[in-house]
Amino acid sequence: MSQTLPEKVRWTTADLELLAADEWKRYEIIDGELFVTRAPHLRHQSVVLNICTEIRDWSNETQLGEVFPSPGIIFSEADNVIPDAIWISVDRLERFTDEAGHFTGAPELIVEVLSPGVTNERRDREAKLKLYSSQGVEEYWIVSRELQQVEVYRRENAVLKRVATYMAQDTIESPILPGFQCLVQRFFKQIGTTR
Repeated sequence: MSQTLPEKVRWTTADLELLAADEWKRYEIIDGELFVTRAPHLRHQSVVLNICTEIRDWSNETQLGEVFPSPGIIFSEADNVIPDAIWISVDRLERFTDEAGHFTGAPELIVEVLSPGVTNERRDREAKLKLYSSQGVEEYWIVSRELQQVEVYRRENAVLKRVATYMAQDTIESPILPGFQCLVQRFFKQIGTTR
């Protein structure tokens, strides 16, 4: 007697509308798989804000694009994510924004700040890396608040590959952000002692 394996549930963007709204949870779909995470630690948010501030200051000077914290990106019905931050050029901003204010295509840069836990880290290092690579993201930063480092993945031969790891004392630069330079420790600055 043969046994049939249950078919894997594939979530879509439309399914997210059926879930109860909960401001303390983030819902993302990657290749039809639903990921639910809690609201991140306040220091996680502080790192995101610091990164966005540094890139925003550069963007205001150059007028080449904009940085956004926690935007929704709907690549397809089966791929709907909320990265911690993105930078998108003026050209792509106009082409890849729908009427609801969501992005529908790849920004040049995506930043994810790691949250604690094996599942969260695997999602950012594996599932999202593959998704962003397949969608045409040019650069992907994986930021570790705990280690105070930034791993940089850059598009090479149509795939995102790790090209550098910047530590707190290093200065980060990027060819997609011409002239941008920032001491990595500035991403992790904080006031007070809350861990």
